Amino acid sequence: MERYQRQTMLPEIGLQGQQRLAKARVLVVGAGGLGATLLPQLAGAGVGFLRVCDDDQVEVHNLHRQTLFTMQDVGQSKAVAARRALNALNPECEVEVLPLRLSASNLDEALRDIDIVVDAADNFAITWQLSDACMNLGLPLISASVLGRQGYAGGFCGGAPGYRALFPQLPSSAANCSTAGVMGPAVATLGAMQAQMTLSVLLGLQPSPLGCMVNCDFVNWRFTQFRFDDAPEPTEPAIPFIDAQMLEAGDCIVELRSDEEAPVSVSDTVHRILPAQLSDWQPPESGRIVLVCASGIRAGRAAQQLKVRGYTDLALIAADYIPAS
Repeated sequence: MERYQRQTMLPEIGLQGQQRLAKARVLVVGAGGLGATLLPQLAGAGVGFLRVCDDDQVEVHNLHRQTLFTMQDVGQSKAVAARRALNALNPECEVEVLPLRLSASNLDEALRDIDIVVDAADNFAITWQLSDACMNLGLPLISASVLGRQGYAGGFCGGAPGYRALFPQLPSSAANCSTAGVMGPAVATLGAMQAQMTLSVLLGLQPSPLGCMVNCDFVNWRFTQFRFDDAPEPTEPAIPFIDAQMLEAGDCIVELRSDEEAPVSVSDTVHRILPAQLSDWQPPESGRIVLVCASGIRAGRAAQQLKVRGYTDLALIAADYIPAS
């Protein structure tokens, strides 16, 4: 217990709280900028089991904000490199690696035997899928997003409203740190906040971060929070995200990207229809319509257009998202 004596001195933690952390099983989706900060915080605090899901590799341009990695890790799997660093930090923490891109077909595997989920992917399509799954399973979800010098962290599900209750609409753009830039300390701040929220949920500290949103604005130096415990869930059924492995023989697959943007789509049998052409397209009278784009934003907007026209058997594929942090 010498390793944890400074936190077990706190009366709200103590030996009993440390034992709770040792038994905790946490899924962290994303080992990028957010994950690079929150993962060593969780391992250092004595969380007994971490499952790390990330399919990306370490690149030189990651290192200014993903400080868990070094130059020696460049070209290696982020999840594997993270496990090596965490094992060196605290060998008492078991780290399991899932070096894969999280999607609808492998969600069950990722969530197996997990107590809490930390969404550090900073990608709305993944966040919506994780929130839907956590709502169904009763699992808490700690999610964060950061761009430039601004971001937020919030606690969802597990008895609190889900992500869609607070963010029912699609984002206005698919901008992320790979396309719009980000400062490392802003990412680290939000990652540390996710770690604190996660530990607070595992320890049962009150007030709970579930149902709470914290906004960090390093542009205007404003830090605000609000609670959304009573936010109503959307009444309309959510249009599900799927992946290519979940396509069925009778699906009508609509590729919303041009040939130049996506010369190879998710299937050989697709209809190439640009968003501007959708209003003139006559869908089949029956069968599921699967809408495909890079991030899921164009697909989601196209789905809303088709719903207005009376088509309800719809699904979305975010086929080529860029890991954001």
